This record gives sequence, structure tokens and C-alpha cells, in this order.
Amino acid sequence: MEGLGVDQTFWRGKRVLVTGHTGFKGAWLILFLRQLGAEVSGISLEVFSGPSMFSVANVGEGIDSRLLDIRDYPALSQAISSIRPEVVFHLAAQSLVRVSYEVPVSTYTTNVIGTVHVLEALRHAGTARALVNVTSDKCYENLELTRGYAEQDALGGHDPYSNSKACAELVTSAYRRSFFSADRPSTCVATARAGNVIGGGDWAADRLVVDTVQAFIAGDAVTLRNPRAVRPWQHVFEPIRAYLILAQRLVQDGAQFAESWNFGPDEQDIISVESVVGKIANLWGSGSRWAPSTGKHPHETQSLRLDCSKAKNQLGWHPVWSLDRALAETVAWYKLFAGKAEMGKFSRAQVQAYLKEAQ
Repeated sequence: MEGLGVDQTFWRGKRVLVTGHTGFKGAWLILFLRQLGAEVSGISLEVFSGPSMFSVANVGEGIDSRLLDIRDYPALSQAISSIRPEVVFHLAAQSLVRVSYEVPVSTYTTNVIGTVHVLEALRHAGTARALVNVTSDKCYENLELTRGYAEQDALGGHDPYSNSKACAELVTSAYRRSFFSADRPSTCVATARAGNVIGGGDWAADRLVVDTVQAFIAGDAVTLRNPRAVRPWQHVFEPIRAYLILAQRLVQDGAQFAESWNFGPDEQDIISVESVVGKIANLWGSGSRWAPSTGKHPHETQSLRLDCSKAKNQLGWHPVWSLDRALAETVAWYKLFAGKAEMGKFSRAQVQAYLKEAQ
């Protein structure tokens, strides 16, 4: 099916709210929306005190940035009522598996109750035409299957993070059927389950590319917890473009797209952790190396694959950059950052180049 692509005329002047806008993926989404001419508001916790994509690329310029906790329903509801968004992307979350073992209650309250609060506030505000709730590819009950997980597969999750995202999927489904159903389609609600994302500007703990690049910058070997684990790797631009296309379809074509959607790479880019690090080492150059970690670590899924045929067939969405291209663009970003370059200009140029190729 021929896809609509990202339509700049659709986004120009559109009031868009992004929750979690100071995070890695949220910051890049802001740059896309600004490039497309949207009027952007963001709701998030305070910016990370260390380096962050939001700060080093000056992402906050020209947007309405509001710092609050989505677990605070009165504050969230008041903010959404005043913003009056037409399109909402819900990204705010505790997004790390290992952290979820340390703070399970906070993980559940943020990822589940926080999602309830966003849905409830939008229900009462009544201005949003579309909500894309970004969950995770880890929301599936993982059975270590060799095939990709499809949208109709059972939800589950072994660890608190993965399970909380499965819960967020169920909450969204219940709200969609109870309050945003086909006979009352004022707000069309969808969920998006994306594979592992990489890209410049990510400094979150326990992220493979981040740990690898930081080790290489310091001249150290990167230690790998699970080098043979297989994941669906893609540049962060790929799911962002997918979210934009999905939101367009929700507004333009209504409830037929108000479902769950997988967004991941093509089969050849579903590879092991050690293979990814090897590719990064080749791009980085001399002094780059890795070693297996000898410590004990919490349970992690060994193999995770996504079946994205639904998005390809019904949305016309396909990845643009291969994993090799994605890694090259990511390494280029971090090398420039290490060289004290002006990252806002470079980041916006990456977005412009990607959108041109995608069109």
C-alpha cells in the first residue's frame, strides 16, 4: 500500500503536545515537529542534570515547555486544558529495565497511573483529535520465539518495566473502548510499540550505544552484559516518522487506525549485541574494543523480534535507513559532540536530510 508519508501541510500550525519531551526520543520528536511547522508544547520532568539531547541541541527554543510530573493529575489536567492540543504524543515514562528492578513502584505509577492521567485529562479537555501512546516492543509475553511478535500476540512482560508497558497497553485499550470508541470518535487513540532505538544525544544508563561510545571516548573497553542477545535495532528517526504518519491517519481517516502498531527494522537489522558493538568499533576506529561482563545481572530477554507487516501494509511505512547507515549517523553525532561542535545545528540538519530522503 502506498503510504501518505509525513505531510508538512498537515503539521503546519497544528497544536501538538509531547509528554516526556525532555527525554531522548521526545527531544528528537520536537525537532521533527518544529521542522514541520507545528506549534509544540511539552510536559516532562526536569531536564537531566548531565548531558542530554534536549539541552545540548537547544531543543527547547521556540516551544511551550512545562515541567511537571504526570503522576500529579490536577497539575497535568490544568496544563492540558490550557494547551488545548489537537495531537498528543505520550512518551513520558520510566524507560529502563534495570532501573525498574530498583524502583518498581515508581515504574508502575509513572507508566501505568501516569498513562491513566493523560487519558483522563484528554477525555475531559476534549480538544485532541489523535493520541499516539508510545509503549514498547517489550510489552509482549516473551516466549523466546524465533518469529517476530505481532500486534495480536499476548501481552505480558517479565520485569517491572516490560510488564508496566503491557499494563499501559491494556489501560489504553480500555479507555479507547469505554470513552473514545467508534461511536464517539472525537479522539482517536493508538499505541505504538517500537524496537530498540539508537541515535545521537542519548545518555541514559544501560543503553548499548551510549555505554559503547562513552567507553570509546575514554579509551576503555565496553563491557557487555549479554553479548549474544538479539534485538531489533533502528535509528530513532524511524519510529518518530512512524508516529507522525500514524497521527495523521488517526486525524484524517478516523477510528480504523485506532489500534496497536509495531514499528521495527527489516529482518537483516535484527542482530546481536556483539555484532552492533563490532560495527560501532569499526566506525569509531583505533582503541575501540569490548569485553564480556563477569557480574550478575537481572533477567533479560535473549531474543526479541517484531513483525511490522501491519504497519507496512496498512500505513505504508517502511524504514528508510539501514542499521549500517543508522550507526554511521549516530557515531558521527557523538564524534562531533566530543569535538565540542554546535549540536543544535547538526541535529536539525540530520532531521532535514532524513525527511528529504524519506519523501
